[in-house]
Amino acid sequence: MTTMTIAKAINEGLRATLTNNPRALLMGEDIGPLGGVYRVTDGLIAEFGADRVVDTPLAESGIIGTAIGLSLRGYLPVCEIQFDGFVFPGFNQITTQLAKMHSRSNGNLTVPVVIRIPYGGGIGSIEHHSESPEALFAHTAGLRIITPSNPHDAYWMIQQAVDCQDPVIVFEPKRRYWLKGEVDTETPGTSADPFKAHVLREGTDATVVVYGPLVPVALAAANAAAEDGRSVEVIDLRSISPIDFDTVTASVKKTGG
Repeated sequence: MTTMTIAKAINEGLRATLTNNPRALLMGEDIGPLGGVYRVTDGLIAEFGADRVVDTPLAESGIIGTAIGLSLRGYLPVCEIQFDGFVFPGFNQITTQLAKMHSRSNGNLTVPVVIRIPYGGGIGSIEHHSESPEALFAHTAGLRIITPSNPHDAYWMIQQAVDCQDPVIVFEPKRRYWLKGEVDTETPGTSADPFKAHVLREGTDATVVVYGPLVPVALAAANAAAEDGRSVEVIDLRSISPIDFDTVTASVKKTGG
């Protein structure tokens, strides 16, 4: 077990991906020598070179469109959208091209593109830097959407996203980038399936379903409720699309709501 922040865990997950798969490459604005706005890609260009850690122009539609072409040629591009509110210039590429390519080709083409998006508020940023656009993508058929709430999930989820043959958007809770936790870099354990929800706290009186940055808030609320004699079950969805309804339904049947 190694203690690290969520940001460092993603960095290490990307390092493992680049090391283990020569077809993988990173693309994004200022992800090279700067290491990204949040330094999530810090040090990777020095290790893997500018051909695999690519500083792109400030053009999100160009980033996604290029990634689609690369994936069709057999590469595994991992795109970084610098801030959540910057994704909209690439929205058309994501929803009308990337998400539909597999279906449009009757299953003959796969586009294993990963898109990393720091999202959410709580860091005092201005507009376009503190948005939560995940619902807009969750309702688009053809996309898988996951979000880690702890370093262990962050380390494994980014690698699992790259291994997936479907397009995957990884929403990274920027408010929690510096949250520390233990990471088992040898085995994902219960995190082997990134699309399965986790019951983080057992309860009998009520079920609270959360994901990403609100998971620590829900756990703190459950602790406060316990002091008042209430037993609250907390579920971390982890995957926004698809949703693990089986875990949620089982919990609600147990708690009654």
